[in-house]
Amino acid sequence: MTPLDRLVRRLIAQAGPLPVSRFMALALQHPEHGFYRRATAIGRHGDFITAPEISQVFGELVGLWLAEAWDRTGRPDPCVLCEAGPGRGVLMADALRAVRRVLPAFNDALSLYLIESSETLRATQADVLADAEPRGPVWIEGLHGLPEGPLFLIANEFLDALPVRQFIMTPNGWRERAVALGDDGRLVFAASDNPADAVAASGLSLPENAEEGEVREFQPEALKFICDVSKRLVACGGAALLVDYGGNFPAGRSTLRGILSHGLVDPLDNIGETDLSVDVDFGRLAYSAGAAGAAVFGPVGQGALLRSLGIEARRTALKESAPMEEAEAIDSAIDRLVDPAAMGTAFKALALAPPTCSPLPGFAP
Repeated sequence: MTPLDRLVRRLIAQAGPLPVSRFMALALQHPEHGFYRRATAIGRHGDFITAPEISQVFGELVGLWLAEAWDRTGRPDPCVLCEAGPGRGVLMADALRAVRRVLPAFNDALSLYLIESSETLRATQADVLADAEPRGPVWIEGLHGLPEGPLFLIANEFLDALPVRQFIMTPNGWRERAVALGDDGRLVFAASDNPADAVAASGLSLPENAEEGEVREFQPEALKFICDVSKRLVACGGAALLVDYGGNFPAGRSTLRGILSHGLVDPLDNIGETDLSVDVDFGRLAYSAGAAGAAVFGPVGQGALLRSLGIEARRTALKESAPMEEAEAIDSAIDRLVDPAAMGTAFKALALAPPTCSPLPGFAP
């Protein structure tokens, strides 16, 4: 039993079942035992691997996207470049390398900020981004820590880890889904007792004719993040690119998943040692961004975005001088990023900009 297993059980014994959102926040972000406090969580030898860890091409194309977005929005100088949830810093390192190659003026204009709460990951990012020019990264806890000015923001597999509120239809109507202790002492999902406060406070419209057992999800922190980014872009200019899971489960099902050693596991097992994530509701995010005044582009599949940004040309260039074994590895990695059977459609991309901005790279009508 992990330290967080014991903590969750103690909290349930003291105050009753924990809402799924509270459970998810503890499991991932507990200051001492949360999953993201672990140094080896991300990467081939960790529990999960993200697109920039699969191939350097992903980060390079993100860098080209940023450079073109900066150019299309008037080359503001100075400006702020920010990544939310930068993992080990690999994406940003690859992106900045591409930026310095194709548009060094953008590199000279930017100040780099990273939204990261984990001291463990901050130390790793500091090593990976040690040569970031012209200034090293500044770490902040949230958007409120950014200085004023045009903002160019990247968030890859960030929103899926923000806490989700879940609601389940019961014989007595909608109830918030929670984590409770079962009769056998195991942690189980259960419906809470109070219907009114949970649903009314969520701002979520729940259908009256849902079948028993149907689940609806709502990520208030993700929606607030998108709303705040959109308002910032409207007021100060810039652009944002968000890439994440989305739309991969049938409507009415829980999308909460546990990931350990690159495999799916019960999200209630090995708390603090298991990654948790949910599918991002891009439709709701896009609506929220538009309501805040931003121009919204997408969502589009990750594969379509990367192809539009030139991933096939980059594949060809990398393979030209590569030995056969290395060329096969390049193909395997890029195929994983773009193939509909892999990450090509399971991951979606959404771009945000000020309301007068023309379509951003990869999102042409």
